Amino acid sequence: MKPATIFIFFIFFSSCVANKYAATNKIYKKQAKALAKNIARPPQGYDKATWIGTTNFGLRKPSMVIIHHTAQNSCEQTFKTFTLARTQVSAHYVICKDGTIHHMLNDYLRAWHAGIGSWGNDKDVNSSSIGIELDNDGFEPFPDVQINSLLTLLDTLKKDYLIPQANFIGHADIAPTRKNDPNKYFPWQLLSQRGFGLWYGDTTNVTVPENFNDIQALRIIGYSVRDTLATIKAFKRHFVSNDSTPQLNYADKKILFDLIKRYE
Repeated sequence: MKPATIFIFFIFFSSCVANKYAATNKIYKKQAKALAKNIARPPQGYDKATWIGTTNFGLRKPSMVIIHHTAQNSCEQTFKTFTLARTQVSAHYVICKDGTIHHMLNDYLRAWHAGIGSWGNDKDVNSSSIGIELDNDGFEPFPDVQINSLLTLLDTLKKDYLIPQANFIGHADIAPTRKNDPNKYFPWQLLSQRGFGLWYGDTTNVTVPENFNDIQALRIIGYSVRDTLATIKAFKRHFVSNDSTPQLNYADKKILFDLIKRYE
């Protein structure tokens, strides 16, 4: 192959790689433009002669962060999933194993990552949260570089949107009957030490009252208790990762008793 031909091929190949998602990026811009047009539209029942527009408003801000694992084999596979209209799933951020952060959706827009689930009285988590996907098949530890990128991102989100420490949770926490992510290797205690999510203290001297209602305590934290066995498993996956049984022993209840003081 002649040098000139090789050069042209290289330019063409590089262009294809750089624009791999050009088509879906175009769709993103089109949909965002349509939403912007809808926001700018006069209110329902608009009458030019009588309309009074308030000067005091802003965009709705997210108040919660939901952490997921992708349950797929690569970031590339996840990007494909999130750019196919038929999948109807998305997230605001995807963090690859090498620590690269991909911001796929404006934080003020509603991603489709939470599905059917709830946290406390919030039954529409998609509308109030930011979704972060970690490239992980669900059965492996998370690389330090990936967690470090997550911590950096969470710090920015917490500052930008004033998200309370208790509102950094996992997908399994809001959907215990359907989901198990992020998996048991996820370092929730480390995140809590950095200000993201709550954790319990030393329970050595904690005494659980005889009338302690553990199901009510799970509800106080935020869990749905419609399926108590699934909820207990989700709670233990988050706070007692070395035990996946759907029963609370006395040590678990001490943790739960200590936690509700922090959530109340």
